[in-house]
Amino acid sequence: MVKFVGAGPGDPDLITVKGQKALHEADVVLYTGSLVPKELLTWCKDGCIIENSADMDYEDIFTFIKEHGHKKFVRLHTGDSSIFSTTAKQVEFLREENIDFEVIPGVTAAFAAAASVGIEYTIPGVSQTLIISRVEGRTPNPENLRQLLSNKNSSFAFYLSITLIKKLRETAYELGYSKDTPCWVVEKASWPEEMSYKGTIDDIQDQVSHIKGVALILFGDYLHQNATVESHLYAKTYKKEGEKTSKAL
Repeated sequence: MVKFVGAGPGDPDLITVKGQKALHEADVVLYTGSLVPKELLTWCKDGCIIENSADMDYEDIFTFIKEHGHKKFVRLHTGDSSIFSTTAKQVEFLREENIDFEVIPGVTAAFAAAASVGIEYTIPGVSQTLIISRVEGRTPNPENLRQLLSNKNSSFAFYLSITLIKKLRETAYELGYSKDTPCWVVEKASWPEEMSYKGTIDDIQDQVSHIKGVALILFGDYLHQNATVESHLYAKTYKKEGEKTSKAL
């Protein structure tokens, strides 16, 4: 059995209880490099085989899995394995080899960043849609940045794009976004060295030009956190209507 475990965004306490249990029980752990908190690996039992996949290609990974897949095997991915990971290709391989697998979700950086700066992505009347993507650079993107940003009433969280923030700004201007549109950057969300930078699409690049590593870009009017309509969940009128319906029943 191979268990894909989401390690979380950086804070070792943000792994799930189920993920922690899988690490305790594992005979083999293959983890995805320096972004996996090393504290997680200390939970492995004595004798556990622990390998870093950072220098492996797919064939190396598949060979390693075939060698150890009959054991209690944990494939430890950063964040959540459903977002910007290589899980799909690995799952395809496991199915071809008839190796059982399970996926244990983790906390992705977009949610750790939102928690760090204290925001909600879904603001009534402003945005009810979260778009997680990346700004196209050397890696092609099936949807170009203009297509993404044309969804002006959405909340954007861009991974792997900190060096392309100028392209984000220029494309936003082309589509008529105001220079005052909020644009924030959270560097290494949930890590001890986490840093947050709050600005607009016009001035954020000057604040974050020094960042070369892991950072998340948050972009859109949702960052104002000002609802333009009242949520029905707690609205008095909605509550009263609900009470009348309950009494009628």
